[in-house]
Amino acid sequence: MIIETEGLTKFYGKVRGVEDLNLAVKEGEVFGYLGPNGAGKTTTIRLLLDLIHPTRGQARIFGLDVHQHTVEIKQRIGNLPGELALYGNLTGAQLLAYFANLRGKVDPGYVQQLAQRLDIDLSRPIKTYSHGMKQKVGLLQALMHQPELVVLDEPTIGLDPLVQQEFYRLIAEVKAEGRTVFMSSHILPEVERTCDRVGIIRQGHLVTVEEVAALKAKALRTMEIQFAAPVPLEVFRILPGVTDLAVENSILRCTVRGSVDALVKAAARFNVLDLKVHEPSLEEVFLAYYAPEGSQTA
Repeated sequence: MIIETEGLTKFYGKVRGVEDLNLAVKEGEVFGYLGPNGAGKTTTIRLLLDLIHPTRGQARIFGLDVHQHTVEIKQRIGNLPGELALYGNLTGAQLLAYFANLRGKVDPGYVQQLAQRLDIDLSRPIKTYSHGMKQKVGLLQALMHQPELVVLDEPTIGLDPLVQQEFYRLIAEVKAEGRTVFMSSHILPEVERTCDRVGIIRQGHLVTVEEVAALKAKALRTMEIQFAAPVPLEVFRILPGVTDLAVENSILRCTVRGSVDALVKAAARFNVLDLKVHEPSLEEVFLAYYAPEGSQTA
């Protein structure tokens, strides 16, 4: 595992950041860390980077304790923080050259390539950059040394749609090279598009860790089946996971949790004219996890 935590807990006085976090991120995967603002995503990242110390528990990156081996670990990772602070009087080129000198082993040609792909004018002073432009510089410095692990905290905030598409391509390239990405986000389509697995954090607690496809498979699907003739409702009422059944004018409508196999096989006993399935988005799955206590994002 690239990232491992055991009972990782952080309290700010009486205020909980995260509690009893047990997390494992595999080598070569894009892991999405999903939750609303205030759920504990940034606290987790700061603990992993040894920027703050845990109340209890431990964390390891590359099998190394994040506190005891913090310098070695940071040499092998790239990080985009959620609150990005840059030297305003330097130009983009000067800032990246400074970071490159600190890190070493940075290919200037690759830096220029990234700057072109992200559409960054490196000749201008940082203080003249918009928020979106600063975010692009932050992404570039996180990727420019081609680290083994890329840690991104809300990476696409402030990026225009075209740059977001380029960001998705860059993440796909990192994965194709066998490197690992840990990405926090509350933008659900972004996670759905880029991630292999997702962890959902709620009020400081890890609710679930699933492959994106498996997580969606557990969610509710709305189905509509049109038959050539009326069908007996009783045939479908006894099926596992099928609820909200209704038949009108030879059209059956229902909700299915999990696999639709039993419903499809039952429908195949009759003459089916049409079948429509509403596939759940990750947003619908996410809201289902938050529904018991509301879907607050504060």
